[in-house]
Amino acid sequence: MFIEIVSWIAVALIVATSTAMLINRDWRVSLGALAVQYIAAFWLVTRHLPFVMGSAKLVTGWMVVAALGMTRLGLSHIEEENEETFWPRGRWFRMILIAIVTLVAAGSTPRIEAAIPGLGLQVIAGSLILIGAGVVHLGVTSNLLRVILGLLTMLTGFEILYAAIESSILVAGLLAVTNLGLGIVGSYLLIAGVYPPDSEDEETA
Repeated sequence: MFIEIVSWIAVALIVATSTAMLINRDWRVSLGALAVQYIAAFWLVTRHLPFVMGSAKLVTGWMVVAALGMTRLGLSHIEEENEETFWPRGRWFRMILIAIVTLVAAGSTPRIEAAIPGLGLQVIAGSLILIGAGVVHLGVTSNLLRVILGLLTMLTGFEILYAAIESSILVAGLLAVTNLGLGIVGSYLLIAGVYPPDSEDEETA
C-alpha cells in the first residue's frame, strides 16, 4: 500500500515538473524541475528494476542536468528568445495542452494495463505523461535548450515503460549512454550557437 501511494505521488510530481518546464521561461527552474523529474522516474523504474539500475538512471539524469546547467550558466549573458509572440504559445494554452496529455494518459492507462498485465497503473501513467509532455514541449518551442529538455523528457518516459517490459542491463546501459550523449550534444550546440566557427574563419582570412 505504501509503495502504491508513493508511486502515485511520483506520478503527481511528473505532472507538476512537466508543467513547470513547459510554462516557465527561467532555464534554472526548468533544469531544477528536470532534476526532480528524474527522482520520480527513478522511483517508477525501481518498481521493475533493481535499486542499483534505477540509481544509475538517476545519477545519469543528474549528470545531464549538471552539464546543461554549467553550459547555460557560462552563457548567462545571452538573453532568452521571445517565444510567446502569439496566443497559441501563451502560458494558458500550454497548461491546456498538459491537461489534455494528462487526460489522455488517464484514459489510456487502464486499457494498456488490461492488454499487458503487470506493468502497473502508476508506471504506465507516468511514462505516457512524460512522452506526451515531451512531444508537446517539442511542438511549442524552438529554443535549443528547451528542445533538449523535451527530448530528455520524452526519452525518460520511454525508459520507464521499457524498464517494465525488459530488464536487460545492456539496454539500460545503452539508454543511459543515450541520455549522456544527448546532454553533451545539447551543451555543444548551445556553445556553438553562441560562438559560430565562421567568425574565426573570417578573422584568419
